[in-house]
Amino acid sequence: MAALGREHRHLQPLVEMAAKLQRYEQELAESRELRDSEDTEMAQEAEAEIARLEKSIDALLAQIKPALIPHDPLDDRPAIVEIRGGTGGDEAAIFAADLYRMYTRFAEGRRWRIEIISQSEGTLGGMKEAIFKVKGDGAFGAMRWESGVHRVQRVPVTESQGRIHTSAATVAVLPEAEEIDLKIEDKDLRIDVFRSSGPGGQSVNTTDSAVRITHIPSGIVVSQQDQKSQLQNKLKAMEVLRARLLDARIAEQEAARSRMRKTQVGTGDRSAKIRTYNYPQNRVTDHRINLTLHELTKVLNGEIEPFIEALKVADVEEKLGE
Repeated sequence: MAALGREHRHLQPLVEMAAKLQRYEQELAESRELRDSEDTEMAQEAEAEIARLEKSIDALLAQIKPALIPHDPLDDRPAIVEIRGGTGGDEAAIFAADLYRMYTRFAEGRRWRIEIISQSEGTLGGMKEAIFKVKGDGAFGAMRWESGVHRVQRVPVTESQGRIHTSAATVAVLPEAEEIDLKIEDKDLRIDVFRSSGPGGQSVNTTDSAVRITHIPSGIVVSQQDQKSQLQNKLKAMEVLRARLLDARIAEQEAARSRMRKTQVGTGDRSAKIRTYNYPQNRVTDHRINLTLHELTKVLNGEIEPFIEALKVADVEEKLGE
């Protein structure tokens, strides 16, 4: 019922546009008949009405075409976001924390909920790794465009000479996987337990509550220690494992499809540099669509809608051209 409800919600605007198009075309046919009237004033009014209706029909068709592209049901799912500091040491970890803040602000602006799965803090307020779930209407559909390498160019807090350094952080956005999406056999899993380390409450370093799950066929390893009990950590680790396995399958499909595309907007290559944040020039550039905004502070405060909307439009244009 929930799936049918979502499908109905996506089809409803298309049905309304189709009904409007039918009405416009009927009115256009009637106006063309009136244009041949012997009444000069009526013929002139009909001519003006024809011009208005033809313009309205063209605009409506431009809206209908992208709406005819099949909706990806994964877009409605929660998104699991993984951020990791890349090249650049402490500065990369600080930038990873900046990205985490950017996405949480973006989610708050859309009244989405954030659920922390795991975090690993670095020095100087940085973050080595953060994994969290974003829950909300269309969360994965919006966040999916953030997967890739994000690069920052700025003077690090650790730099005494004032030189600009380049650092990077990687972002992976995965759709939350449901158990019906893929079957994971127990025989394909190796589960190890160990003692937690770092902040986490009284249970840390006293019980074997941390869990490491290895999916033997793919080699994917997921560790979880942020929860208080071994069972909770296992459930969280399985949630991330399912998402990564589903993401790997999607990436293969996207990579195969992208070989026939002209651009790299929707490829499955998660190692590609997608965006640069340049502090000295107050500039953010998305390299997939060559879009540059000179509003670095706004972007880092979560105002990433211009990039997401432009990427969605580029993806629609690609699909219409296929």
